[in-house]
Amino acid sequence: MEKDKILLVEDEKDTRFILERLLTKNNYEVLSAKDGSEALKLLENYLPKAILADWTMPVMDGIELCKILKKDEKFKTIYFIVLTARASLKDRITGLDIGADDFLVKPIENQELLARIRSGVRIFNLQNELKNLEHNKAIIEMACTIGHKINNPLSSLLISVKNIETELLELHQSKFSEDLMIITQSIDRIKTLTESLVNIQKPTIIDYSSGSKMIDIK
Repeated sequence: MEKDKILLVEDEKDTRFILERLLTKNNYEVLSAKDGSEALKLLENYLPKAILADWTMPVMDGIELCKILKKDEKFKTIYFIVLTARASLKDRITGLDIGADDFLVKPIENQELLARIRSGVRIFNLQNELKNLEHNKAIIEMACTIGHKINNPLSSLLISVKNIETELLELHQSKFSEDLMIITQSIDRIKTLTESLVNIQKPTIIDYSSGSKMIDIK
């Protein structure tokens, strides 16, 4: 079973070591950074479900890191916990205003930390489930719209082809029989595609070519 990923951002070496051991022991995959700038580099190839970041760090502190990540669509659902020695209401409001999800005041109690992380992971999972549901709903609505838009001209095309076949019956239908067969087969394929779009229920996205994606229509 894949472990939940956590990013730990802490400049104090001993604290970082202790927290890393605690999280690893509790079956989390942990990556560590000593400041916000280093964390941003790690996030280029690492997507955690929760981030534990110290408020006060050199180069880039936890609040600045949080502010950057919460503005980015890729990272905004990551549960961000600020570790801080600041216990004042004003400081907490400052953190919440820039998007922090939770606070833990140092010294940190291990079981409380683990409970907050478990809660954060659950919230991350729920948010991503909702995003997937909304994404699938949007795809279904788009597919149905396209399907209905194709249906109208397709019906007109089918009627026109039938009329042409009737008109050619008395003249040289055999001369155009192959062309008519290709047209009819193409119409049937478009009709099948239209029905698939209108009735799509569980859309999946697959790789197409050159980095492009497409809906897998069974």
